[in-house]
Amino acid sequence: MREADLPADGWRKEQQWAVRVGLAAADSIEDRSISTFARGELPHYAGINTFLKAPYVEDVARVGDYDAAVLGVPFDGGTTYRPGTRFGPQGIRRISALYTPYNYEMGVDLREQMTLCDLGDVFTIPANIEKTFDQISRAVSHVFSSGALPLIMGGDHSIGFATVRGIAQCTSKKIGIIHFDRHADIQEKDLDERMHTTPWFHATNLENVPAANLVQIGIGGWQVPREAVVEARKRDTTTISMADVEKLGLDKVAEIALETAWADADAVYLSFDIDSVDCGFVPGTGWPEPGGFLPREALSLVSKVAAEGICGMEVVEVSPPYDTSDITSLFATRVMVDVLGTLVAHGKLGSHRGIIDKPVEIAGAEGQKQ
Repeated sequence: MREADLPADGWRKEQQWAVRVGLAAADSIEDRSISTFARGELPHYAGINTFLKAPYVEDVARVGDYDAAVLGVPFDGGTTYRPGTRFGPQGIRRISALYTPYNYEMGVDLREQMTLCDLGDVFTIPANIEKTFDQISRAVSHVFSSGALPLIMGGDHSIGFATVRGIAQCTSKKIGIIHFDRHADIQEKDLDERMHTTPWFHATNLENVPAANLVQIGIGGWQVPREAVVEARKRDTTTISMADVEKLGLDKVAEIALETAWADADAVYLSFDIDSVDCGFVPGTGWPEPGGFLPREALSLVSKVAAEGICGMEVVEVSPPYDTSDITSLFATRVMVDVLGTLVAHGKLGSHRGIIDKPVEIAGAEGQKQ
């Protein structure tokens, strides 16, 4: 859509709201849309950070009032090397203030064409991965049951099992998974526990998440355990290596991923591990690996697969303590907003609601909009 064809009502309402709640600016300020206290999008360097300066919804019973909801999962108890991903949601929110809701190339303005909120973070339990999984699944099932699209900021990749389980609990329909990563993450255990190398073993054990609908893109390098390869072969999943991506091209890879993930499935979940991108561009991660996607490749491919619709997404393994100038957190933000923009541009935002036939009702969450 051309910029001239996009509405601007949302922006005007935000400016008026900012002046009303943030106090009219000093008399010397000529632009009367500026308030005394920073409210809303501007200025980008000020304000209380939520994702993309979206409204913070403290009462989670109201999540169904929004098309999509961002929630953080600050957990790194599943890491097997460098920790720090518990700070991922904070890092992503902080740098997301750099962005506007408008994308010139897509011709999309998220503020004008959808509603987005930030629910804050799931209360994770640092010393107990299984209790944390229960918390995550409970949170995601609540959001999904409300009709809002869950957008999860990790956290390490162990959370992938719990996020998919939260969605799978709300539907009898089949769910496929498209997974971007350099690592296969399909072992049963690692270091005798369920860790960030094991989410897809357990997710594809769920009754309505068939292993045949798991597509893993970007796998390769010197950090893929043979145990994971054996399990992927045993379960007949689809693995597309970086060499395959180079040989086939992005369009063909997207075609294969969509055809496989959607085969006899009713929805697809998108899991994006930040280390799928070459570590020269995303140093802030726990298992950096050279030879991954270039940023433009990853963004292009993510948009191609999101164009058919998703039932939820996660961006994981962002570790701000190892980042440089917030560039890893910035790329995570870009993946999330590109997916949202693609869903809006292709009319697929909200398509997941059709599979919600077993909404989870949680005591204390009365009043949520179905």
